Amino acid sequence: MPVLDHIDLCSGIGGFALGFQWAGLSKPVLFCDIEPWSRQILKKHWPHVPIAEDVKELANDPNKLIPNTDPQQTILTAGYPCQPFSYAGKRLGQEDDRHIWPYLLQIVAQKRPKFCVFENVYGHVSMGLDQVLSDLEAEGYATRPFIVPACAVDAHHRRDRVWIIAKDVADTESLIGDGGEHRKF
Repeated sequence: MPVLDHIDLCSGIGGFALGFQWAGLSKPVLFCDIEPWSRQILKKHWPHVPIAEDVKELANDPNKLIPNTDPQQTILTAGYPCQPFSYAGKRLGQEDDRHIWPYLLQIVAQKRPKFCVFENVYGHVSMGLDQVLSDLEAEGYATRPFIVPACAVDAHHRRDRVWIIAKDVADTESLIGDGGEHRKF
């Protein structure tokens, strides 16, 4: 599999990009984070990768800031804000100012990356996850959520997280070979 172009939204300090890069799966082509401190860290470690400041701005004009990449060779990741869904907060869901899922979906719909990986808190399972999965599937993505506890990677606490993996399957022609047989993807 070729190295994918990586659009990393809600980047934080670049954990997604670093992990995917270490695994030899992708190279970052754009970061986006609203926090100035996070952008400073990203700039230090990836000085040649553009950094946007706001997902909402990207959603309004994704062609202005997001590099023109081949969607079939692109992955988009985001650890989008958890406060709207967290049991530690007020759980306002869509009513929370930090709820940016509609903007992320808008970017996915316009840029059509081959793969998407999203991460959030366990509270998202009972608030909002069904909508996220439904939205992605309506855009032609096959989705699969996973619950992974922090202790599964040797952390000394449970702290469950929900991970959403999505693959663009809207172009079914790409799944059929010349002889009509289905190719693995």
